[in-house]
Amino acid sequence: MSNRRQQMADTLRAEFGDKLETLVVAYDEVTAEIAADNLLEVATALRDNAAFQFQQLVDLCGVDYSQYGRVEWQTEDASRAGFSRGVDDVATMGRLQFGDELESLAVRGRRFAAVYHLISYAHNLRLRLRVFAPDDDFPMVPTVTAVWASADWYEREAFDLFGILFSGHPDLRRILTDYGFVGHPFRKDFPLVGNVEMRYDPERARVVYEPVTIEARVLVPRVKREDHRYLVDEAAIDKASEAQD
Repeated sequence: MSNRRQQMADTLRAEFGDKLETLVVAYDEVTAEIAADNLLEVATALRDNAAFQFQQLVDLCGVDYSQYGRVEWQTEDASRAGFSRGVDDVATMGRLQFGDELESLAVRGRRFAAVYHLISYAHNLRLRLRVFAPDDDFPMVPTVTAVWASADWYEREAFDLFGILFSGHPDLRRILTDYGFVGHPFRKDFPLVGNVEMRYDPERARVVYEPVTIEARVLVPRVKREDHRYLVDEAAIDKASEAQD
């Protein structure tokens, strides 16, 4: 574990105290979780406090934890039995039709989260900040566009794909899906085949929408394997960080 990242975690605990719901240092990354009510106060301090100086928001994304931990094939090996479990299970995510519902595995108030990736150029450090929307049926967190202007389109993307609302956003509109699109395609209960098909009709000289004709089905088993490319060499990372300092 990098000493510099552990030192930053200790500074975060000292600065924000009980405003931090969780703080984890793992895989050479620091992840802090805070409540939505504290987001603007903490975000502003992370930007302006000389001990942090996280002046750049490099990414913001939404997450749907409703099916977190559930996979269509509970296997670490490619096998015929694993494939048949995915095909025969009618409740699998890959076979959803539009309007189907899946029982959420997440605790109420912890289905949707906004995740912020920050970088401090002054300290050469990164921080992941996670905020859960307290209402699963109407997920909303405050906008951070007044803190980091780059959040503008990122928040629009999270709203479009996950349906997370950002209160106070200056122009919260869809950014990727088409006009009149129904639903949010990155939610776990959104069917992989979508809900409509779109094609150009030469007789009408316009694009038309029609019901989906693709059969919802599971194609390829998901096999979990350890990948040597993602093994963390803690000593090499610490040495590289010290060299940069």
